[in-house]
Amino acid sequence: MELARELRGEAKRADERRVLVLTGDPAATRDRAAKALAATDIPAGETTVLGPESVVGCERHEQRRAAELLGRTQSTVIVDAHRELRPNALGTAVGAVDGGGLLLLLTPPLEDWPDRRDEFDGSLAVPPFDRESVTGHFRRRLVETVRAHRGVAVVAVGEDDTVEKPGLTDPSPRRPRSAPDPPTDHAFPIATYQACRSADQRDAVRALESLASPGHAVVVEADRGRGKSSAAGLAAANLAREGRDVLVTAPQYRSAGELFTRAAGLLETLGEPVERDREGSPHRLTVAGEDAGGCIRYEPPDSAVDLPGDPDVVLVDEAAALPVRRLEALLSAPSVAFTTTVHGYEGAGRGFSVRFRERLDDCDHAVTEVSMTAPIRYADADPVEVWAFRALLLDARPPVEPLVTGATPETVAYRRLTSDELLADEHLLREVFGLLVLAHYRTEPTDLARLLDAPNLTVRALTYGGHVVAVALLAREGGLAAETRERMYDGGRVRGNMIPDVLTTQLRDGEAGVPVGQRVLRIATHGAVRSRGLGSRLLSEVRAEFADSVDWLGVGFGATPELLDFWRENGYRTCHLSTSRNDRSGEYSAVMLDPCSDAGRELAARHAGWFCDRIGATLTDALADADPDVVRAALGAADAEPTADLSAWEWRLVAGVPSGASILDTNPAPFRRLALRHLVAPAEPEALSAREQRLLVRKVLQARPWHEVTESMAFVSERECKQAVAGCVETLTRLYGEPP
Repeated sequence: MELARELRGEAKRADERRVLVLTGDPAATRDRAAKALAATDIPAGETTVLGPESVVGCERHEQRRAAELLGRTQSTVIVDAHRELRPNALGTAVGAVDGGGLLLLLTPPLEDWPDRRDEFDGSLAVPPFDRESVTGHFRRRLVETVRAHRGVAVVAVGEDDTVEKPGLTDPSPRRPRSAPDPPTDHAFPIATYQACRSADQRDAVRALESLASPGHAVVVEADRGRGKSSAAGLAAANLAREGRDVLVTAPQYRSAGELFTRAAGLLETLGEPVERDREGSPHRLTVAGEDAGGCIRYEPPDSAVDLPGDPDVVLVDEAAALPVRRLEALLSAPSVAFTTTVHGYEGAGRGFSVRFRERLDDCDHAVTEVSMTAPIRYADADPVEVWAFRALLLDARPPVEPLVTGATPETVAYRRLTSDELLADEHLLREVFGLLVLAHYRTEPTDLARLLDAPNLTVRALTYGGHVVAVALLAREGGLAAETRERMYDGGRVRGNMIPDVLTTQLRDGEAGVPVGQRVLRIATHGAVRSRGLGSRLLSEVRAEFADSVDWLGVGFGATPELLDFWRENGYRTCHLSTSRNDRSGEYSAVMLDPCSDAGRELAARHAGWFCDRIGATLTDALADADPDVVRAALGAADAEPTADLSAWEWRLVAGVPSGASILDTNPAPFRRLALRHLVAPAEPEALSAREQRLLVRKVLQARPWHEVTESMAFVSERECKQAVAGCVETLTRLYGEPP
């Protein structure tokens, strides 16, 4: 109790946070947590428990629902880790504690904790592995950071509680925060900048002024707690005050709650009457002044992409958590801003920049970038942030560019990295995880636990001068027992076996889970040495290592023409294209296989044939809006040879199209068979240009209306479009048979 009072007092004086770890029996640590908080001045209303049961009669959520804290702050968050510890929940909890607050972590005895298996470990033990196969390295490393870092107190709870580490740092009192000077030139009222709590926030608001004019895009990147959502709210208030319609979107409304709070507060300060559509958590604020008429309104991402009501400005909060395709659609707005967390309590890595910035750079908007680094909710020197970033590797980075610029396929070394090696070498772990963060636009703290603990995962890397320049994360799949395969076939969920699951449940192949494979979960190359063939070198080394011990290598990803071509060039062949878009990438997902054994070749051949059999019907239905270049690349990577057999009557119909005697719409079926045959296994690969192949996809395979094809492919008229199709048909007739 006394230690809790001292930690709370020190945290308040320094405007920092402190961690109190209570270890021991579950009931005893919960009892001590309640007594510790009772000894402080923190009310129950400012406390949240993430765990299986209430501790102090306050708000409680299961750890899997820790996202309820996103966009909010509390004076205390208690993470009860006796039943399980979810790394995402721990990261969210740290991010939700305000300056002057406490994070309480309730655990088993620290010396035993890494060797125990909890419910989260069970989620890592994917078939055919069991829970005992999980290593516990993540918690072992977490315990080391708890014991090593400043600002973290440890108390062993028992008959006589023992303070193993007091966690007090005796910092100097925090100097009162002074408001930043307003910018010398500003369009928003001075009260806007007087409401800013840091120079970074002032600069972000100043950059957001540009949204008042069409043709601008602003990107605001920051770690959590820097005030980016507040900056967006201050800008939104001014834009609405000037009569503009501001549409706000975010993964969930709670992510945008701070934006609406700050906007409403500033409008009140400026003396503007505001109408709310609801009290508490308004989804629409309307400026009700005589000369105003502007508003701020929330729309969920799936409807926001249609820009309902033709807004003047779109503000996207936590943009990195949205699929790239949706972000790209929002660029159609007159002006748009994207705010995002760069290090991850929300699970957003810098992959946002990698994935989306290329699209942003190609858009017609003038782009302004702002980075916010100074914390607002707690002091710059907050030791808990330092601990959390280390414990969860939220700030993991690949090696700096000068160290790797000489890397080529000939100068790198192939390394097999075990989880033991990664645990023992912090520098190596940071480089590996830093590259994996860049490979995926949403990397979460839980991914670190998978990397260190999951028994089905394998890490392989290319190094140059001892530094990681390319990394592949592989997952063992297949080799499933008959009972597991039967459960999967009946629709039961079997974790960690994505490719067997898709082939079994969606494509009804009851034997797909028998062969053993290695799926490439992620592959990443350092940005300084991309396009040198390092990714291909890494995949070739992976194949050489595993070809004799598995039946197949595989991959599943959000399909783009570039990615499909990359995997095809490395020996992978299409066996499936999903009929719905991936929630994260916004693309249709492709599954590709590289068979290594007779069993793998049989599996791949079976599914390549089925893929070609069904794709024609799918392209006129679920895949009717798929990018023609994705379709071309997916078909071109299928290892099959669809039949082009036509009846005598069908050949006569086809032969009449080039001369205009017959028309394609009379019976599209024979034209589809010819187009499919050419796009999958062309007799002459260069016989049709890329544009002509797109035309075959759009009109013949996807059966889009003539006027739509004419417009989308920039033909002068429908007549010219039809003549171009007739020319393609004439070429296909020459290649695959003459009419009887």
